[in-house]
Amino acid sequence: MRTHPTRRAVLGAAIAAAGTGVLSACSGPKDTGHDSMNHGGAARATPDGYVSPDGPEVVEREAKRGSGPVRTVKLTATATPLELGAGRTVTSWAYGDRLPGQEVRVTAGDTLALTLANNLPQSTSMHWHGLALRNDMDGVPGVTQPAVKAGASFDYRFTVADPGTHYFHPHMGVQQDRGLYAPLIVEDPKEPLAYDKEWVVVLDDWVDGVDGSTPDDVLAELRHGMAGHPGMDMPSPTGSPQGPSRTTTGATSPLLGGDAGDVAYPYYLVNGRTADDPTVFVAKPGDRIRLRIINAGGDTAFRIALGGHTLTVTHTDGFRVVEAKSDALLLGMGERYDALVTAGDGVFPLTALAEGKSAATMAVLRTGSGELPAASVRPKELDGQLVTADRLRAHESVALPARDPDRTVHLRLTGNMSQYNWAFDRTPYTPDQRHPVRAGERVRLVFANNTSMWHPVHLHGHTFAMANIAGGPRKDTAILLPGGTLMADFDADNPGLWMIHCHNVYHSESGMMTILGYQK
Repeated sequence: MRTHPTRRAVLGAAIAAAGTGVLSACSGPKDTGHDSMNHGGAARATPDGYVSPDGPEVVEREAKRGSGPVRTVKLTATATPLELGAGRTVTSWAYGDRLPGQEVRVTAGDTLALTLANNLPQSTSMHWHGLALRNDMDGVPGVTQPAVKAGASFDYRFTVADPGTHYFHPHMGVQQDRGLYAPLIVEDPKEPLAYDKEWVVVLDDWVDGVDGSTPDDVLAELRHGMAGHPGMDMPSPTGSPQGPSRTTTGATSPLLGGDAGDVAYPYYLVNGRTADDPTVFVAKPGDRIRLRIINAGGDTAFRIALGGHTLTVTHTDGFRVVEAKSDALLLGMGERYDALVTAGDGVFPLTALAEGKSAATMAVLRTGSGELPAASVRPKELDGQLVTADRLRAHESVALPARDPDRTVHLRLTGNMSQYNWAFDRTPYTPDQRHPVRAGERVRLVFANNTSMWHPVHLHGHTFAMANIAGGPRKDTAILLPGGTLMADFDADNPGLWMIHCHNVYHSESGMMTILGYQK
């Protein structure tokens, strides 16, 4: 059982250390070239006619963001034992020796100078999920930077322009399904919300180091195909014996349009702990608490609720929304939600259901005396009023101004479980793909899900408005249900080469990625 420090203590430590189924299809223009997230060591040459990740256009855009106080952080990616609760210890990869990694907290307008030292046995990188930052700091090997080789280090330095709840993780193979993730909290110097405490909640699904399993083994099993023999022994990519089968064909959820996921994880975590030995957040009755909730999982959507409380949703993916009351929230991988709650008196479970997977995890809010809730508790709020992104509206302070799109890019999501051939437009990812846009355009991405599974689609370097909905919220990651269409509008104001991909790490690593390229 662990207790959380106060918001200010966390801040000090961080600085010191560092309407359709959104919930048509044509292919747009592109220069089509399977490489994967596990790119080669050197950044590839930018094709003629496209802005380079470190080109003058990128430098000019960064200069317009300004340069505030420098926050210096040093992190080490390393193999380490991690204790998940109730005496369960696994060996995995993490930032330092903790899970999640040390939170990094800055203020909008600051310059973040973070040095990543790579003590892993293979190359890695660091991607800043949700940030509109300079392109050469986006952390995509083979596209925006060379991979950070084993034993080397890389200096990330950029202006953090916008406030919000974000996180960082590698963009290399299936490394993000290990312990390599940590919150990135960007405070608003003109914070419009009033609250007493802040609770950062990171959700995860866990397989690494359990009975010999690794994410690479899981990917190898999935690529073998669900029509094959998922329980059979076969060598992992590293040559070590594979653990037990981790694939599932029985995960279903009406909220996700049917098939809920590919992987049956042995554990589900809140802030690095299992439900039978949870983290405990201590507050006083009547405290107004801001929850910052992050789904850092690889293959699991979470439905989350705080027993005995109603949530007031204030932000999604870092951007304000018109405040909405909710009993529960649904988060796809990569999504973040902020919510306010007024604490009752007692001991309350913050329960996160692994949607469709017949499992759950939990943390605890303690404001008074009482026993911890049982790990099996299921607050009634989980079946109450549910808020998903399509039910929210952008706050007027962040609403995208009305404008017809200058360019429309169509992307069909294709593939199936039996072949595990996930892609856009039936074309597996290669780093030389380009969907062209030009600076100054209003761009509409039209995602059409032609598969039988849901996908959390993610755009790097920008936020978009969910244009299926009048006044839709600003997002960078959104759930797209089977057979559904998502229209995502954004202003092309951040030049470079930017990834678009499914944030199920096993789908993206199997080919469901592509690149948006700014033309000169």
